[in-house]
Amino acid sequence: MAGVKLSVLHRTTFHYAGPVTHSVNTLHLEPRTFPYQKTISALIRVVPATRLRRFTDLFQNITHHFELPEPHTKLEIESRVRVHNLPLDISTFSREATIKEYRDPSIREQTWTYLQESHWVSHHTSIWHKAVDIIASLKSVFDQATAIMGWIHEEFKYEPGSTSVNTHLEEAFEMRRGVCQDFTHVMLGLCRVVGIPARYASGYLYNGPRDTLVGAQASHAWAEVYLPAAGWIGFDPTNNTLADERYIKVAVGRDYEDVAPVRGNYLGTSQCRLEVQVEVEKI
Repeated sequence: MAGVKLSVLHRTTFHYAGPVTHSVNTLHLEPRTFPYQKTISALIRVVPATRLRRFTDLFQNITHHFELPEPHTKLEIESRVRVHNLPLDISTFSREATIKEYRDPSIREQTWTYLQESHWVSHHTSIWHKAVDIIASLKSVFDQATAIMGWIHEEFKYEPGSTSVNTHLEEAFEMRRGVCQDFTHVMLGLCRVVGIPARYASGYLYNGPRDTLVGAQASHAWAEVYLPAAGWIGFDPTNNTLADERYIKVAVGRDYEDVAPVRGNYLGTSQCRLEVQVEVEKI
């Protein structure tokens, strides 16, 4: 079978200044099998050792939940994943489909959620004006999404530290800078406001030997647009490319709020040092 096999090591370590208790955490670190991506193996490890509860959330993402009631000064969460990715195969029909195709009841049912405002994505007037301007002369949804992706890539500066996980689409749009999460939120807003269904995808990126892509060796994010017949296809405004076999998709949702790799809270000191290690390799 054609394609590429990739492995991911993702280790997150919290070092607390003093003992903390009642730590409660939710993880999105194990990918389910998607079109073009099959999960070969996945292992989640937590230290201190505890029971992991595994379930699927509202978006069918594989989710883990755990609690640590006893005092601890360090928490380590590690995931090891292997996937087999296939090359994208988008038909001419899917590439040429117009917004009229989305009136089909079955498509509307699948995509309605991803046309609405969400926690970090709004239908702001300035977003609508810009989206209309970008897609004005284009007919197919594929071309419109490609143009939106390209505009963000050209107009926005990739600048780590300029935003945070709590930066809203409107703030990033105004600053014209941010990281992959911000670029993705902006693309979601531009697409949704003109009727193009778009959702948030989180995962990883294999940079390969050429080292030409931004966002590798870390958690990455990109947008997915629904194309008739093809389904959800990834568009990465950070790198201005389709999310092909180099991308390892872990979770999808309305925006970052639904797919954060690690989210939790605890009782104790507010002083915490965070270490994150991500290694993506070709098998």
